[in-house]
Amino acid sequence: MFQILYKKCLELAAHKSSNFYLGLVSFVESSFFPIPPDVMIIPMVIAKKKEFIKIFLIASIFSVLGGIFGYLIGYVFFDVAMYVIEFYGYQDKVENLKSSMSQESGFLAWLSILFLAGFTPLPYKAFTISSGLIAFNLPVFIIVSLISRSLRFLIVSYLSYKFGELFTEYMDKHGSKWFTIIGIIIVVIFIFIYLF
Repeated sequence: MFQILYKKCLELAAHKSSNFYLGLVSFVESSFFPIPPDVMIIPMVIAKKKEFIKIFLIASIFSVLGGIFGYLIGYVFFDVAMYVIEFYGYQDKVENLKSSMSQESGFLAWLSILFLAGFTPLPYKAFTISSGLIAFNLPVFIIVSLISRSLRFLIVSYLSYKFGELFTEYMDKHGSKWFTIIGIIIVVIFIFIYLF
């Protein structure tokens, strides 16, 4: 199933309306779709190098809009939201979050997790929906999503523009590891600045 969707996304990256499909995939990936927009961003940038900023912006804007949609699913449609959360195995974490959100440490922890979910290979949609379930502060949610998703897609777009196929090969082998490491470093710096 995942392989079929992955191949379909690659095909859409080569379509004449690829920008539209990138926006669509970026939107649905933030709320329920399992394939990340990176699958389309990399071949699109390699094929249309002069448009790498436009491609990054499309992915970022529609990903955040999809994140808001995911938030609304969690906030309004409890049964649908729990189905998605259970699919990704996060139901226990959501219950723990609900009880800890009243404390400042709980708020800060969720802020960090949300950033990491937007920046790393974690299933971002599980966290957008969870944010709605726990009624996390919506303006803060939008700001964190905008920063994390934009930063991720900017890095992917720029490195695809700069290194082309070499970057594709590197991402296949080491992408998840490096995005996770960079994301954790950014969160640690943010927490340090916030606390001190």
